[in-house]
Amino acid sequence: MAATLPLGAGAAVKITERSKQKQAAEAQRADLRQKLDNLKRDISQTETEKDNASDALADSEAAVSKATRSLRDLSAEQKQTEAKLAKLAKQHDELSKTVVRQQNQLADLLRQQYVAGNEDRIKLLLSGDNPNRINRDLQYLGYVSQAQARLLESLRANLAAVEANQTEAQDAKDDLDEIAQEQRDQKNLLEKEKAKRATLLTQLSSKLASQRKEAGNIQRDDQRLSGLVDKLAQLIEAQKKTEAAAREKLRQQQLAQAQAQAARERERQRLLEQQRAAQAGKPPVAGASPTGPTPAGPKVPNPDAIDDDQPPPVAATPTPAPAPLARNELTPEADSAYGKPFESLRGQLRLPVRGDVMARFGSKRGDGPSWKGLFIRTPEGSEVKAVAAGRVVFSDWLRGFGNLIIVDHGNQYMTIYGNNQALLKRPGDAVKAGDVIASAGNSGGNEQSGLYFEIRHQGRAFDPLGWVTTR
Repeated sequence: MAATLPLGAGAAVKITERSKQKQAAEAQRADLRQKLDNLKRDISQTETEKDNASDALADSEAAVSKATRSLRDLSAEQKQTEAKLAKLAKQHDELSKTVVRQQNQLADLLRQQYVAGNEDRIKLLLSGDNPNRINRDLQYLGYVSQAQARLLESLRANLAAVEANQTEAQDAKDDLDEIAQEQRDQKNLLEKEKAKRATLLTQLSSKLASQRKEAGNIQRDDQRLSGLVDKLAQLIEAQKKTEAAAREKLRQQQLAQAQAQAARERERQRLLEQQRAAQAGKPPVAGASPTGPTPAGPKVPNPDAIDDDQPPPVAATPTPAPAPLARNELTPEADSAYGKPFESLRGQLRLPVRGDVMARFGSKRGDGPSWKGLFIRTPEGSEVKAVAAGRVVFSDWLRGFGNLIIVDHGNQYMTIYGNNQALLKRPGDAVKAGDVIASAGNSGGNEQSGLYFEIRHQGRAFDPLGWVTTR
């Protein structure tokens, strides 16, 4: 009991390495989160319509999204920790076998010394025996002593490795206990928030239905999303300029260093040539360069240069009447089109989720404006995948679109995924084609479960079906 008491008392206050890493990651994301919060606040200040039924769902739907993402992250972390623990257990078994083998070897050496009479060097030197035999026995004893020393040193190292392994394994077990507790907490929170949302939906169902049909609300939703995309584009461009300025500063520093090095080399060559001319009794030709004309420096390519001659894609002409329903069975494959610029992927992309295309780009939305993207009906919880590689620039709740995630693909191309049940990526996360970034739902007061999907270039939406294949 006395031996176990300190361990139990310390476990309650122990801060694991995992907790420290999570805190550090949250601190790194804090600056970006603050910028996005300010951006959302700027957009909300321009709103004239405050009485929107879907706003009542905002906190609950955002909480459902966060809890779902946390559970997914914890599940992945649990698998990694279990794999680490299994690896540590295997290493422990191997180390234990090695220690036992070395202990047996050491015992054999000691036994052999005892059987041989355990003669030491002093006894041999005073024995008066044949000097050649004494010398031979002394060398033998030296070899035995060296072998014993090496064996003891190796045994000590392996015993220390066993102890370190046990400490690391205990840390991994502590991490698993911590993960399990967090999973229980997040599951309870998720069930609580889902029940809260269901109650709100029941209370607001009639109001939500009427507001969905109001042309003014639809128009404001479109303007809100367009404003968000424009502000994100400005934020991205500002970040690119900052990074470009830092790269240019570094390039100038490297160029100055190279020029200084070249000048020193030319001066060294000039002095060397003067010495050679003095030795030969011939003065050097004034202005002559021993190394010939200085070659022009290599042209430094601009990593941010883009082909300005390539015109932006032309949006498809909206059709006056809704098109028939289409069925999509293909979703993005992992690492497809890796490294290719987004503008080269026309006709190669796949829609982010399986399901029925219920609304198409350009078709009318009742008395309101035309659709700026696609609505794909799919069961709640279906995996939503990134259509191409990029970086998440927005992952939050937005009125009219619920849990919304936006991926920047470079060169002012963005893909937009709305009405999600849960957002599984955070702002700043890099994604590849085929990565699961969200789960489909009906957040934002949407009537059907599914995904709203847009592609935009320079802030302008265009028909995604002109860029994707569905079969």
